[in-house]
Amino acid sequence: MPKILVSDPVATEGIDLLRTQGEVDVKLRLDPKDLISIIGEYDALVVRSETKVTAEVIEAGKRLQVIGRAGVGVDNIDLDAATSKGIAVVNAPTGNTIAAAEHTIALMMALARNIPQAYDSLRRGEWTRSAFTGIEVRNRVLGIIGLGKVGTEVARRAAGLQMRVQGYDPFVSPEQAGLLGIEMVSLERIFRESDFICLHTPLTESTRGIIGEKQISMMKPTVRILNTARGELVDEDALYRAVEEGRVAGAALDVFSQEPPKGSPLLKSNKIIVTPHLGASTGEAQVEVSREVAEQVIAVLQGQSARYTVNAPFVLPETQAILAPYIDAASYTGKLAIQLAEGQLMAINLRYEGEIAGYDTNILKAACLTGVLSTFSEQRVNLVNANLLAAQRRLRITEQKGPAAEHYGSLVTVELETAEGKTVVSGTHVRGQTHIVRINSYWIDIVPTGGYLLFADHQDRPGTIGAVGNVTGKYDINIGFMEVGRLEPRGRATMILGLDDPLPDEALAEIEALPNVFQVKVAQL
Repeated sequence: MPKILVSDPVATEGIDLLRTQGEVDVKLRLDPKDLISIIGEYDALVVRSETKVTAEVIEAGKRLQVIGRAGVGVDNIDLDAATSKGIAVVNAPTGNTIAAAEHTIALMMALARNIPQAYDSLRRGEWTRSAFTGIEVRNRVLGIIGLGKVGTEVARRAAGLQMRVQGYDPFVSPEQAGLLGIEMVSLERIFRESDFICLHTPLTESTRGIIGEKQISMMKPTVRILNTARGELVDEDALYRAVEEGRVAGAALDVFSQEPPKGSPLLKSNKIIVTPHLGASTGEAQVEVSREVAEQVIAVLQGQSARYTVNAPFVLPETQAILAPYIDAASYTGKLAIQLAEGQLMAINLRYEGEIAGYDTNILKAACLTGVLSTFSEQRVNLVNANLLAAQRRLRITEQKGPAAEHYGSLVTVELETAEGKTVVSGTHVRGQTHIVRINSYWIDIVPTGGYLLFADHQDRPGTIGAVGNVTGKYDINIGFMEVGRLEPRGRATMILGLDDPLPDEALAEIEALPNVFQVKVAQL
């Protein structure tokens, strides 16, 4: 019978379920040294956020088969160390979905009717009803940024309140959104048209500061902003100023860039409602999370695949030598393609050419999807769950296999179809490195080695490359390499600069304004 260690507080319903399958020890608030000294006795470890499952803990866990996180985030678990040891890491991403959605609606209603402010006033002995006149949410526009599990549940509840729901999520198909009565729109329309805006997106480099001074300037002064996702999604100083100056009617926040938010200006405004990260704090959510993680742990201990495994799978020995080098190539092509694409994602077309086409390429498909989806997903995307997440978003995915492409033994191509057109990126593995060898119609050769990539679509004219270099030099941006692809001399071309430093918005604007430059994009791999 397997032994299971529970080292953080977990609802008894989950512990009881674990006891049906193994011997369970509950030992809370263990010192790291004590945890390391005993973990070698256990086949499974269940934690929440208090226990830090470090590489040292994992190394000492000689019998560990699975680590379960009773919650969504797994930042307290060393995933790389667990994967290298063949230990599955599972979580419980859906158990608190309803609690988080209901808290969002509660904050919205409190914001619309000034409930906390009226409560404080009445407790002070005042009776100033006119000071707290609110608004009805019926027929108001709710803009939801991020239509994952929580965002979707918020949309369902908003529909019951007779709100008009608009949504933005690059990885949700219009068909899926339509089933929920959500109109898919651009971010700009969300900012310009919404009466309420709520955030339900993960924190990534592309979503950090997704609401800042620039975005606020697009909004109606009657807008009300809600954030129950991640504090870093909002420029908190900009939001505070906008509320105090009357450019935003109010805000309600459950999360903060620093928690607890000591000294935050957000706590000073009586137009901003704040709660101490209560989104998942319901008795029902804690029970559901404990049950969900227990089910995942039991599945792994029984030799089955767990639905919410968050670390990468093992590549079979017979295919590893051929396909393993192309996993990174597939991931990079997907990640670059989505950063270069514009508009709502409609379909993903994958092509495998050459030697790799003769094998089961499902792992390469998962790698491509990981690259595409990881830039904007509410949960960690990896080789295990990428196919599931794409299916949940009802993305149309096609795959093709063919003979070797000219000059390359094997080639992976990602073609993204959006409302604005197609974006094509191809990658391969040569001389021990991943190479990006095609961007749309241009054949090039770049090695993604970190830093930033500047793509400038331009007319091939003398002086254009130098002019771009002058701008980067002006802003002290170092160029690591340059690659140019063109179809013919003095025709349409693309210039790719490898930059060691991020490009300021002002520099980007100057490059876009240069003669013969049509479009500029910055990507990070």
